Order: sequence, then C-alpha cells, then structure tokens
Amino acid sequence: MKHIPRKRFGQHFLTDRGIIEDIVQAIAPQPGQAMVEIGPGLAALTQPLVERLGRLTVIELDRDLALQLRAHPQLAVVQSDVLKVDFRQLAADAGARLRVVGNLPYNISTPILFHLLEVADVVEDQHFMLQKEVIDRMVAGPATSDYGRLSVMLQWRYAMENVLFVPPQSFDPPPRVDSAVVRMVPHASPEALDARLFSEVVRVAFSQRRKLLRHSLGKWLEQRNFSGTFNLQRRAEEVPVAEYIALAQQA
Repeated sequence: MKHIPRKRFGQHFLTDRGIIEDIVQAIAPQPGQAMVEIGPGLAALTQPLVERLGRLTVIELDRDLALQLRAHPQLAVVQSDVLKVDFRQLAADAGARLRVVGNLPYNISTPILFHLLEVADVVEDQHFMLQKEVIDRMVAGPATSDYGRLSVMLQWRYAMENVLFVPPQSFDPPPRVDSAVVRMVPHASPEALDARLFSEVVRVAFSQRRKLLRHSLGKWLEQRNFSGTFNLQRRAEEVPVAEYIALAQQA
C-alpha cells in the first residue's frame, strides 16, 4: 500500500539510494550499538541501519507507518510525538549511551534539538538531516548573520559539523529547500552552569539582535543586581559562546 505523505507531519521521504548510502557511511553504525531513529517514515534509512546494528529503536508519530514498522522483527517501535519521548529512559533500558539519528520534520526540528539538549549526557552522538539553513545557524561563528540563539545554545553542549549536502530531488515529495546532514557530538566535559539561566541569558541577548546589548541584556542584568563586568556596547551576534557561558556562571 502506497503511503501518502502527510503535510501536517512535515513528511518528505528520502528516496535517493546514493545519498542514503552516504548518510549510513557518515553514521558508521556498529553491531550492538544502542541507536534510536526519529521519524523512520518508509524505512529508507532504517533498513540499512538495522542490517548493520542487528536491532534498532524507532520513534514514529504516524499511526499507519508505525503499524507497518511493527511488522519488522528487528525494530522496537515507539509510536509517539518525539517531544514526549523520555530519551533518558531509553538509554537506561539500553544500558548504554544512545546514538540518535533521523530525518527531522522541518516544522519542529528546533524544538526536537532543544528537547535532546536536555539529555545530552546520555547521548554518544547525533546525526540529523535538516534544512541546510538550520544547520548553517547551528554551526555559525560569532559576527555572522547566521549566528544566533540556536548557535550559542547548541555549541555550549556539542561539537558540530555539516557532513553532507542533500538536494531537494533526493526526496519524495521534494521540499522547497536544500537539506544537509549534521553531526553533533556532546562535549565530554561541558562548562557547568544552570541551563535554565543560560537559556534566559541567551534569549534576552538575542531578543533585540539589531540593538546594542545595553538595551536588552543590560536591563536584565540591572534587575538581577549584576556586579561583574561584561561589555554591553556590542550586539548579541558579536559575543562568542564562551562569554555567554561565563556570564551565565556569574549572573
């Protein structure tokens, strides 16, 4: 039975065999590893992965697709919204840190990245296909137009690299954007800080990115009676990740 892609789930199915092979090589799955695939869809990536792993956990929201996937003897299927999945529990059940992969739905890719950020300590690495422009923002350096809240929040916790370009014609239906695959490896010993406070610092800083920080972050620090030193005569995009981390540790 042919599955009709559902717009509300942001479904674009990968069909290019050459690209699929390139992605599998980039992931380099090894037998017995604890891997979780988000949004397996029609199993284009799932099948070559499970052939190398022996066993694979997949998270699929679409009920019809989940039903088809359950017929596969080597798959453990979690039919759920990925934002409600407890990855910490999956790691505990596997008795190992997780390798997480997936072709993330374009409409909720950022919420998924932030959901996983909270469990980075139980993750070995992540390989995701995303809109290329999202990956450009993830890996951007300071003083560039792509550098923003996403760059700072993720670079605190991960080393990231864009490993593969994926053109629209690799999908059915083809999306209207270019895609790419990003590799995310959690830092072994990230800077210790209050993640909520750090998130607040970064959110406030980039809330008025065209203005100098004294208009946004300056007022926020004043309200907290901040007594440290921080140069507010800059725009948010000019401040390196390390300085945001240092500020959150002092605030």
